[in-house]
Amino acid sequence: MKIVSIVGARPQFIKAATVSRVIRETKGIQEILLHTGQHYDENMSEVFFRELDIPEPVYNLEVGSGSHAVQTGLMLKGIEEVLLKEKPDWTLIYGDTNSTLAGALASVKLHIPVAHVEAGLRSFNRDMPEEINRIVADRVGDLLFAPTPTAMKNLENEGLASISCFTGDVMFDSILYYSNKITREPSRYKSEGIPSHYYLATVHRAENTDDPERLNNILKAFSEIQGNILLPLHPRTRKAIAHHFNIPSNVKVIEPVGYLEMLKLTMDSEKVLTDSGGLQKEAYFLGKPCITLRTETEWIETLNNNQNIITGTDPDKILKAVAMKVTPSGNNNEFGDGNAAGAILKYLFLSR
Repeated sequence: MKIVSIVGARPQFIKAATVSRVIRETKGIQEILLHTGQHYDENMSEVFFRELDIPEPVYNLEVGSGSHAVQTGLMLKGIEEVLLKEKPDWTLIYGDTNSTLAGALASVKLHIPVAHVEAGLRSFNRDMPEEINRIVADRVGDLLFAPTPTAMKNLENEGLASISCFTGDVMFDSILYYSNKITREPSRYKSEGIPSHYYLATVHRAENTDDPERLNNILKAFSEIQGNILLPLHPRTRKAIAHHFNIPSNVKVIEPVGYLEMLKLTMDSEKVLTDSGGLQKEAYFLGKPCITLRTETEWIETLNNNQNIITGTDPDKILKAVAMKVTPSGNNNEFGDGNAAGAILKYLFLSR
């Protein structure tokens, strides 16, 4: 069986690393890794391939940044050329980025079966580009791998139950594997110059970075938090802040870091403040209280026992959530048993 796996952004590298590791351990599968180049700089792309032991991509489209239409169009052209050459049995797509959308559309138009890892997520906010990408990928997909029972229910409600499978979340697999690795060698993944006590924050979604009022509210809340805030700064956020704002004095800015270093930072943090879907889950899996700087989450399971609190960008809500005492339950059963990648391969073999 030949699989073309399509990745392009940081979260997809992490998911693909988990599945690719199991593929390499399984006889009878050839994986062709295609990198669209959606994330293309050293800190956002190359470092992940090195530290997660992902095979070098056979193809790199080097699409880079651009509008949604330009980026997706260039990807469609490049992916189609690869699929025509490789003629895979399956195209494997991950998550909800433009790379996901382009991979789904290019494949379905060539009548190549599409399997979607992390299917069924819904924010029910169609203003989010990611929501449109998810919906389209699931609609044209042939096999939908749901990470949670909620995702399965969403797919059932949309009439897609017959092609949907509950596998658990490959990110949970990843956390189990790599957190154990970090625990064995903690000093290897420790960043230099990090405060002994800190809140870990990330801000990168366009809804926050491209709206000066929302970004100002986030920075205002950060400035009023009693304690250090560690902020690995996404390039989009750095550009937006430089144009309008000053960084509060209690915020220590660092460059974006690799996955393992980010896991270590999360493990050592007091709490997490983020607009990232992936980091919400990582905090949940690692038992760290999370404040989500959005008005909704696709990962409603993380809301159990206030382990994840949705505040949007309201400074008062953010400060109240930071002050709240939370005892994480550590119950991750909703995300599977830690063998999502194995389940994915089983379903791919059964569906040939």
